[in-house]
Amino acid sequence: MAAYDLEEQERIDALKDWWEKWGNWVIAGLVVFFGSIAGTQAWKSWQAKQGEEAEVVFKGVTKTAQEVAANKEYKKLADAAGAMAEKFPRSFQATEAQLMAAKAAFDAGDLAVASKHLQWVIDKGQEAFRSVARLRLAQVLLDEKKHDEALKVVNAINEEGFAALAADLKGDILGAQGKAAEARAAYQLAVEKAGERSMSKALSQAKLDALGGSKSVESKDAAENKDKKS
Repeated sequence: MAAYDLEEQERIDALKDWWEKWGNWVIAGLVVFFGSIAGTQAWKSWQAKQGEEAEVVFKGVTKTAQEVAANKEYKKLADAAGAMAEKFPRSFQATEAQLMAAKAAFDAGDLAVASKHLQWVIDKGQEAFRSVARLRLAQVLLDEKKHDEALKVVNAINEEGFAALAADLKGDILGAQGKAAEARAAYQLAVEKAGERSMSKALSQAKLDALGGSKSVESKDAAENKDKKS
């Protein structure tokens, strides 16, 4: 029993020494640990509240979009989308609002305002919507005959799910620049990337056929190489 008591006393003394050396660090670690839990819960609560508030504001934006569709006052929607982006910039609703505002401006013929909204999505919007925004911005730039800028935007699309649409639009841009051979190559890629039942596949094929089809690309390249050698 005595030996046990002595061993226990030695263990207690060792524990006291350890605590004197490391106790403050343990307390600090516990404070950080429990503080992080509280902070995480507070963050989740704040996010939930922000999401609820964003949804309320977005409903107002949606209502404005419906009004705009009827009276074509797209600037009202642009203002609503701007307010949404300012208050809830990281929300999905803010990105959706910018895309809605871009479409309204595009339909109204104000390509500059449409470009502004789409650029916001590319720079600050949700990642999942950026390729969509790039496609639409490239189309707007094509309509403005800003071909080099449009090509730069469409070349930045690297998501496989948008490969067919991006290639088709690239063909449109190259065709508008008078680069028929390059346009055919882009349309050919669009056909290859599109799903078998995709509407875009038939459209890209029709554009390819209108330029002479894929065989023309090979024959023209062969002719150009022959001319260079001669």
